[in-house]
Amino acid sequence: MKKVLIIDDEEKLRTLLTRIISLEGFEVLQAPDLKSAIKKLEQNEVDVVLCDVKLPDGNGVDFSKKIKEKFPLVEIILMTAYGNIPDGVQAIKNGAFDYITKGDDNNKIIPLMYRALEKVELAKRVQQLEKQLGERHSFAKIIGKSKAIQEAIDLAKMVAETDASVLLTGETGTGKEIFAQAIHQESKRAKKNFVAINCSAFSKDLLESEMFGHKAGAFTGATKDQKGLFEEANHGTIFLDELGEMALDLQAKLLRVLESGEFFKVGETKPTKVDVRVIAATNRDLLEEIKKGTFREDLYYRISVFQIMLPQLRNRVADIELLASYFLAIFSTKTNKKIKSISPDALEAMKLHPWPGNIRELKNAIERAVILTSGDQIVLDAMPLEMRRNTAKDTRPFMSAFELASAEKLHIQKVLNYTNGNKTKTAELLGIALTTLYRKLSEFGIE
Repeated sequence: MKKVLIIDDEEKLRTLLTRIISLEGFEVLQAPDLKSAIKKLEQNEVDVVLCDVKLPDGNGVDFSKKIKEKFPLVEIILMTAYGNIPDGVQAIKNGAFDYITKGDDNNKIIPLMYRALEKVELAKRVQQLEKQLGERHSFAKIIGKSKAIQEAIDLAKMVAETDASVLLTGETGTGKEIFAQAIHQESKRAKKNFVAINCSAFSKDLLESEMFGHKAGAFTGATKDQKGLFEEANHGTIFLDELGEMALDLQAKLLRVLESGEFFKVGETKPTKVDVRVIAATNRDLLEEIKKGTFREDLYYRISVFQIMLPQLRNRVADIELLASYFLAIFSTKTNKKIKSISPDALEAMKLHPWPGNIRELKNAIERAVILTSGDQIVLDAMPLEMRRNTAKDTRPFMSAFELASAEKLHIQKVLNYTNGNKTKTAELLGIALTTLYRKLSEFGIE
């Protein structure tokens, strides 16, 4: 049963509200002041608080902030006999769900309570999902149960305990920074800084200054000494995303840091010594870049002491529903909507979609669907157009129906989806031996 706490020094009003709210099926607790309210909150799992603004031992607006700090899932509706805009604004800033005037807004209390309870329920769903997936704990941040992602996690766990440089490869949106953070958090450097920089976001000169810092007067606009990110990450970890975009001469300076732990700031003649672990990531084939002359071979072998390839989402079909459910809970809470599920046909479309943008694309698709959904379930029509084409009656645009291999791959994938990944059942329905199915899955890159 949902619990509501009424905080008001007027006993008659507390009694009246208790009667009204109890008729809605809620358990109602009462407190005449803030001191007794705190005890009630500590002793009971309260969902919604109805709190007067002016109380004998304090102010409800200020108390809202304390409640949200100590009990973040509790929603607060403030009530006042003399409403004013500054108090209302401050109440919302302090985390209150709403701010109403007694008497004038009495008819709003019950509807407001239901809306507040919906937000509480969604927040609890997110918290539970985070607990199940270990969102707050290192490698458990990485959502997935498929063999492909578990193999990557196992490799990352092994290297995390060392100081070896790590190269994370894979397509854009596969979660390389999350892996880098997990490796850092599981390492002996976890209590030190984790610093990330996207090498493709800066020009060569600016990237050098960002990475290594500069001395005052080193260039126009350099009015004072500036620390670089390597210095900020001293004794910690630096994550170099999109490493393949780095200019060749800057690659040479990075190689020096990896080999000697030293670098020169821009405009400095004295080297700076650091102890930094380097984790890099790229969506490029660096061996091909070496052949083209755009990436240093010596840097490649130094940075890729331990290489981990992150799997594409299309090869992690078993994880799509779990990831989609996670993002659904997140965005439902953010938009204050009570969306409980995703329809079977929408899930089928997601499982058939090629996901060129990987997890990032899935996240964006769910956010869009949540915005478009007014009911309690995401349906196929809320998904992007290109995904709606991936139903049983349509083939994927990137696959030609006249290509036998493509048609065979698509058919196997659909049967796998139908059997929820049961390979023995899939082989039976396809009329082929289980060993043949495994060979085809390997050929097509399907898990």
